[in-house]
Amino acid sequence: MNLAKPAALLIAATALVAGSTAAATAAAPAGTRVTSLQQTADQVLAGHPKPLKVTADQVRYDGLTVTAAPKGRAATKDLACGYGHLCMVVKGTKFDFYKCQTWTLSNWTGDGPYTNNQTPGTVARFYNRDGSVRWTSTAYDAGTATWDPIWSLRPC
Repeated sequence: MNLAKPAALLIAATALVAGSTAAATAAAPAGTRVTSLQQTADQVLAGHPKPLKVTADQVRYDGLTVTAAPKGRAATKDLACGYGHLCMVVKGTKFDFYKCQTWTLSNWTGDGPYTNNQTPGTVARFYNRDGSVRWTSTAYDAGTATWDPIWSLRPC
């Protein structure tokens, strides 16, 4: 049996995986490890600076914390969200926005819960691709939203 071809494929696959890992790790802050949570966050937060801190269960940006979403009943009821924050679940990932700025998004699909627990009367705006307002949420507000197609949001 000729082992040259399988060995060559194994070497090529190993190089590809190592290259992908090296490229992904290079995007992370020094001393951190890329997690699937960070990869999801990076896919969804198009064009934003790299995270400030990455752990296995949390990715922290300036004005946003990304964590795994709650499972089960908690995922379908009011989403726990600190006072002054706008929180939502997209693709099984919880996004907790607490800085007033426009966030450019990509790959937001499906439905998920949201909680606008900002100062009463604060309006969060969700935008279409062309920049027009798709819908708004005035604090306090909670429910389920359809995320596609949301291209950007401004929590305040």
